[in-house]
Amino acid sequence: MGQFRLLWFFFLCLLGYEGLAKGVLGLACNWGLQSTHPLPPNIVVKLLKDNGFNKVKLFEADPGALKALGRSGIQVMVGIPNDMLASLASSVRNAESWVQQNVSRYISTYGTDIRHVAVGNEPFLHTYKDMFVKTTFPALQNIQAAIIKAGLGKQVKVTIPLNADVYQTDSGLPSGGNFRPEILDLMVNIIKFLQDNGGYLTINIYPFLSLQADPNFPKEYAFFNNTGSPLVDGSIIYTNVYDANFDTLISALEKNGFGQMPIIIGEVGWPTDGDPNANVDNARRFNQALLNRIIQGVGSPRRKTPPDVYLFSLIDEDNKSIDPGNFERHWGIFNYDGSIKYPLDMGNGRALVPAKGVKYLARQWCVMAPSATISDPNLAQSISYACQYSDCTSLGYGSSCGNLDAQSNASYAFNMYYQTMNQRKDSCFFSNLSVITTIDPSRPPCRFEIMIDIGKHELAPSSNKSSAARTKSLLTALMLVLALVICGTVL
Repeated sequence: MGQFRLLWFFFLCLLGYEGLAKGVLGLACNWGLQSTHPLPPNIVVKLLKDNGFNKVKLFEADPGALKALGRSGIQVMVGIPNDMLASLASSVRNAESWVQQNVSRYISTYGTDIRHVAVGNEPFLHTYKDMFVKTTFPALQNIQAAIIKAGLGKQVKVTIPLNADVYQTDSGLPSGGNFRPEILDLMVNIIKFLQDNGGYLTINIYPFLSLQADPNFPKEYAFFNNTGSPLVDGSIIYTNVYDANFDTLISALEKNGFGQMPIIIGEVGWPTDGDPNANVDNARRFNQALLNRIIQGVGSPRRKTPPDVYLFSLIDEDNKSIDPGNFERHWGIFNYDGSIKYPLDMGNGRALVPAKGVKYLARQWCVMAPSATISDPNLAQSISYACQYSDCTSLGYGSSCGNLDAQSNASYAFNMYYQTMNQRKDSCFFSNLSVITTIDPSRPPCRFEIMIDIGKHELAPSSNKSSAARTKSLLTALMLVLALVICGTVL
């Protein structure tokens, strides 16, 4: 019995060491996939793990991402796009097919730890003009039924990521919160359904958008370490719009009999470009304070228990719609290639770790030819064409490349098109206005990109099994030695 206890204690020590080595802090983030040159999924999964993220939200059931997340130790929320809601609402069989192909398959075949299915994405936004009001709840019900039929009811929970505009306050204070009158009954039915099935209510909160949309919004109130005037609501003092927004939801839930409803913050973050308020300094200030709250387990004044918070987002996406604003493509804490934008303390003094193993196109750029002039009648049309098929959002007013002169402005546009087209030879031909250079034309903070070489990120050939086995044995032996060192004094 004594030997058994020693072995058991030794095993616990070994597990404890592995947990310390991983350094997982329980962080969550969104992984968007709308990029012209996406990072390979295996590199992104390594990026997630290296930075302590053990939960991730996908906006769609991307096969590459779901396979790469298999047996990674990362919990997954997989999304269903709004354009699929009508089909899923119309037929339980359609829902069963979706669950089989996008949930059951990855759990059983790849070991992907899918915990949530997000039905739609902010379907009740004002701007959608009730387009999805009639299909969202039936789609939710059918997906839930399909999950139960697949035998996954205990593991996988349904939710609907909603924008914070589903609730409001007529008094201007969080205590006056309630759901929008026109969707109040629908929200009550959805929340009751989620509660009955052990699901969560998911809400997206964007202090940046509050600031960006209203020129009279007090800027300091958008940040956690606010130095401006607070909002007083009875005995509660709110120093930031995030807490005030969240507690407006809590008030709405309490008014309708759901005071204990579990909540997930599906998206919250700050962009770094595409708007005067979207810059590295503001993003670092907001996201560092947000991470500190998550790590320290800080809740809100009306709900002390903190929710799961999914940072928005992991990496930039140069192919996202810019209908809301140019900033939409710049929410990542990493650049599109997994390089670090700005330093962050991820907990216990751990710095961000960049993506590893990224391959790039040649170090060359397409710029405006020295012999060309800004008075050339073809210049404006050429710039317009380049930006139509590539991402020029950094050229806008107040953005990182907004202060370039006319020639550099044209060069930026030409280069973005050239890189987006994978440096194809004929993609740097703009009516004899452009030329290829090997001298980096970047002018900080304006960065002239070189894109990822997608062709070099093919799957590597299978490693030699005997070599892999020897490496695994060596690592196991090293772990045992380390465990003995850690536990030796106690044993």
